[in-house]
Amino acid sequence: MENSETQRRLRLGLFVQPLGHHVSGWRLTDNAGAPTDIDWLITLAKKAEAGTFDLFFVGDALATSMYRLPSTMARLEPLTLLSALAVQTRSIGLAATASTTFSDPFTLARSLSSLDHISRGRAAWNVVTSFSNDVARNFSREDMPDHAQRYGRAREFLDVASKLWNGWEEGAVQPDAETGRYFVDEKIKAVNHRGEHFQVQGPLNITRSPQGRPVIITAGSSVDGQKLAAETAEVIFTASATLEEGQAFYRVQKQQIREAGRDPSHVVIMPGVMPVVGRTREEAHALWKQLNTLVDLENGISQLSLRFGVDLSGYPLDGPVPDVPLGEGNQSRVRLMLDMAKRDNLTLGELAAIAAGSRGHRVIIGTAEDIADDFELWLNQGAADGFNIMPAIMPEQLDLFIERVIPELRRRGLFRQDYAHSTLRENLGLPAV
Repeated sequence: MENSETQRRLRLGLFVQPLGHHVSGWRLTDNAGAPTDIDWLITLAKKAEAGTFDLFFVGDALATSMYRLPSTMARLEPLTLLSALAVQTRSIGLAATASTTFSDPFTLARSLSSLDHISRGRAAWNVVTSFSNDVARNFSREDMPDHAQRYGRAREFLDVASKLWNGWEEGAVQPDAETGRYFVDEKIKAVNHRGEHFQVQGPLNITRSPQGRPVIITAGSSVDGQKLAAETAEVIFTASATLEEGQAFYRVQKQQIREAGRDPSHVVIMPGVMPVVGRTREEAHALWKQLNTLVDLENGISQLSLRFGVDLSGYPLDGPVPDVPLGEGNQSRVRLMLDMAKRDNLTLGELAAIAAGSRGHRVIIGTAEDIADDFELWLNQGAADGFNIMPAIMPEQLDLFIERVIPELRRRGLFRQDYAHSTLRENLGLPAV
């Protein structure tokens, strides 16, 4: 682990939306490339690496109907994309989102290990469960397994993947030209897993990767999601709207990690945040207002309806947000948005604009100093170990963050000057596996 001085330094990920994270961001730039333009994505990855971000974090969805947005309707498959970026970068971590609901452990473990080899130890897996029936219909099912079933499968999936990665011990590869022996057979072990969801013999047909195995990220904040994170995660991606909510989640999650028999300092909690950076506060607030005036509210209502599992199109936009039961979908994000609407007395239209714009994550509007103040407060008050940064407009807001916010964080001793290690696990301060 890192020493006490570097432990208090922030970890930063770039949550990648090639056209900007705000739903209207692409309308305010002429400089962005297409979501499937590899040259554009290489440019973004190199910008993030120049800013010494820990992670280049690629989301994913398995149905185009989930969010009717340019960068979610058309996107490159994450593992394919990150394999290309791995040979164009040298230090930044590469995180791929992949669902356990409609994948199999052997194939995905092999693919992730391949990315870890190609990147020389910089791969991470953002473990998610799918939640939309539209996804189910792309995989020969009419509906989605229920929440508990999906998380039960995810837990066993991770268990099998870990067994496969651990099946190759250190020193399993020892080429000996004299004897003709290349592998040490006793250091390569079968899995022979027989469980409720999977029967996997193993071993994996790829050697142990440079950092042992990819870093495990989880992104669910429901009860089942927090339990899975406590047992398996090394990085937790979450959403918290206020400092108090962030502190409560951080405290409860770290306690659950402790109760699972793990060291809480070995798990990094990184809420998502959209910083709207301005050279002045007035400039930042004017940009935020402009972004929200461009939101297509019909699209925003469609997104809320999908998340809530209730058709909201018949409710008045200037009326209150209706009470809806938590369904089998993205429970934690729905609760966050309902709490936000109640706390801030938002109309349905206002919530739709904010939710569509920020996709349910916290927004900070201001100068580099304002954003650094906020980050420092959350770090020192036990609400976060770092943040996943979601620039509203690409590339302008990413450039401003790198040019203004990161130097201010460095000036305060809150962020690295350069990468200190070769693997993602080491740069995050995580123990060897």
